Amino acid sequence: MSFELEINKNISKEELYELILPQINSIVKDENNFVANISNITSVLKYSFENFLWVGFYFTDSKNKNELVLGPFQGRIACTRIKFGKGVCGTSAERKETIIVNDVSEFPGHIVCDSMSKSEIVVPVIKNEKVLGVLDIDSAVHGNFDETDSKYLNKMIKNIIYIFPDE
Repeated sequence: MSFELEINKNISKEELYELILPQINSIVKDENNFVANISNITSVLKYSFENFLWVGFYFTDSKNKNELVLGPFQGRIACTRIKFGKGVCGTSAERKETIIVNDVSEFPGHIVCDSMSKSEIVVPVIKNEKVLGVLDIDSAVHGNFDETDSKYLNKMIKNIIYIFPDE
């Protein structure tokens, strides 16, 4: 199946999210392969937003429930494993909350996977009270993320949570 993403870069961030979220839902609704769906989601996000340097998912390791392991992503090479409570991703997973970091150099314990990263947003993926992983997005621009990103990325996760396996 071929799918063409409709993107207009001359609109506000909020309008862009309003445009791509239904398209993401359309991409995943008829596909039952989890890796294919997550891979397409990361691609849509990475190539829809001009300042997204890296977009990917980390998933709770099935053997070590206190560790995240790298999943599908778009961008340069990444850290493979992150313990809960460590760095932005591990802290988001441990706290079960979205974290926006305007300047990664000021985040205590930030893990440098890509020296080009200047700001970051991490959204936990929670299903049935369990942290299944996190969506991690980095930018090469300080202060790139705000409450608009948080609102729409959390909405996206809620809309697609059904594609995530329970464990």
